[in-house]
Amino acid sequence: MARAVRFHKTGGPEVLQMDDLPVGEPGAGQARIRHTAIGVNFIDTYQRSGLYPMTLPSGAGNEGAGVVEALGPGVSGLKAGDRVAYTGAPPGSYCEVRLYAADRLVKVPEGISDQQAASIMLKGMTVWYLIHRTYAVQPGDTVLFHAAAGGVGSIAVQWLKALGAKVIGTVGSDEKAALAKKLGCDHVIVYSRENFTERVKEITGGKGVPVVYDAVGKSTWEGSLDCLRPRGLMVSFGNASGPVPPVNLGVLSAKGSLYVTRPTLGTYIAAREDLAAAASALFDVVKSGKVNVSITGRYKLADAAQAHRDLEARKTTGSIILEP
Repeated sequence: MARAVRFHKTGGPEVLQMDDLPVGEPGAGQARIRHTAIGVNFIDTYQRSGLYPMTLPSGAGNEGAGVVEALGPGVSGLKAGDRVAYTGAPPGSYCEVRLYAADRLVKVPEGISDQQAASIMLKGMTVWYLIHRTYAVQPGDTVLFHAAAGGVGSIAVQWLKALGAKVIGTVGSDEKAALAKKLGCDHVIVYSRENFTERVKEITGGKGVPVVYDAVGKSTWEGSLDCLRPRGLMVSFGNASGPVPPVNLGVLSAKGSLYVTRPTLGTYIAAREDLAAAASALFDVVKSGKVNVSITGRYKLADAAQAHRDLEARKTTGSIILEP
């Protein structure tokens, strides 16, 4: 038996409960992993709340790192004792031990700790696809990144600067503004007291930016469109303030023949070769020192509900993890 945090109904953080579950031996193509660290992400709260429908009861959590305990038939390239990390379906990383598809695991290289790996698989590979695949950022590009001091944002700002981009970041407080500036933002906008659209137009001399990266959602949608230059790309990849309401496509033409995409990490790493490329690029940029991983909160597995409360209350910066 192994302890696992699950939810049997959707709702607030209080629906998370600790269950004892049998794990068993890995089947064909599977590995049994004993977690050493578990990442906590906003998508976990979307699944728990019901914003993203789940089959109940459901496991919680979408990324983790640990050690391979056993392998099922047909698995190659891994052995017991290997340090591995992963992100993706099915949810259930908030646990001590689990079975997982071996071909969705990546080995954690020397120079990357288990805690770092658990905190960056989802967020870091999200940044990878956003800035390399969804919109290939070029040196000299000016980009707007919302929630620049958050888990994804803190990685994105550093990686964007390594690419030679000029970064405008938005944050919700002066404390987070100081962090975003330290991470490398060229301009920081505190959207709780500044009109970020007006500031972006001021910073860009009225031209706007070629791309906006937005995981905030409802509260920043309209303003973000107005930050784009003609034929600019709006990348909406999260819903921290709630889902974006239905969109009149005519608005996109009126505002300058704009493009909009709603990407997910799962699509971008569905192929094994893309997963391997994303993980390799992420581990390399962290090991190089160009991206510093900041783990600002560590919670016991039994305290997963409190981790969710702090995340949803915007009390966290950087990455937070659970420790089994």
